Amino acid sequence: MSFRSSARWTSSWVSATAEDVSLTIAEKLAAAASTLRDEAGSMHFAPPVDRVYNPLEYAGDAHLQYIRMSAPSSGGVLFLGMNPGPFGMAQTGVPFGEVAAVRDWMGIEVPVGQPEHPHPKRPVEGFACRKSEVSGRRLWGLMAARFGPARKFFDAHFVINYCPLIFMEETGRNHTPEKLPAAERERLFSACDRHLVAALDALQPRWCIGVGAFATARFQSLGVPESRLGTILHPSPASPAANRGWAEAATRQLVALGVWPLSC
Repeated sequence: MSFRSSARWTSSWVSATAEDVSLTIAEKLAAAASTLRDEAGSMHFAPPVDRVYNPLEYAGDAHLQYIRMSAPSSGGVLFLGMNPGPFGMAQTGVPFGEVAAVRDWMGIEVPVGQPEHPHPKRPVEGFACRKSEVSGRRLWGLMAARFGPARKFFDAHFVINYCPLIFMEETGRNHTPEKLPAAERERLFSACDRHLVAALDALQPRWCIGVGAFATARFQSLGVPESRLGTILHPSPASPAANRGWAEAATRQLVALGVWPLSC
């Protein structure tokens, strides 16, 4: 099966051009991220959104390095998050980008720039950031515990965020994408859908796993078959269930789906 640029799942293979065939999976993912960076970066958002960070711009080198080191062969498992966290991807350019996990487990540490209008309560310190992104610590911690070296995990798995932007209100409070007004949300989600379709086309995953209900809904909106779709609990500390043993809960869900064997 394959995906078309119309942002819908299709049951027939797309005819590949010679240029498509010559590109590696990493090159396709990098091109899609570049397009999303520019499209999302050109958008404007009304209050209560006060500041918008686009890590694909100011942390683009780190994100590109992540793609180059992690892009698997096709046919694996694609995990989809929602959007960057203030102490994760906003700092490192990597989805769920807990600094320690990105630096010490993935081996990525490059200079990170600044967003155009940084919020004084949400500074971007890059790999010098000492605050922990709990969601990222939990997600990458599970993968490290189960698979060992990062390369072993990325041989058959990849992780992306649906939306590349982080939205902040005047107080610095996080403003999630689904809370945007309908017109803004439709324009943003259209670009994000095109990026997700491009990732699906490049990776051809056997499994599409939403990290939380929002991500699963975005897969469903593209027509991903239920037989190839699953959800795991979001690792956010705002979730009481996640705070009662997220790694164990997510592992049980993936084993029950048949994505992972009972033991590696």
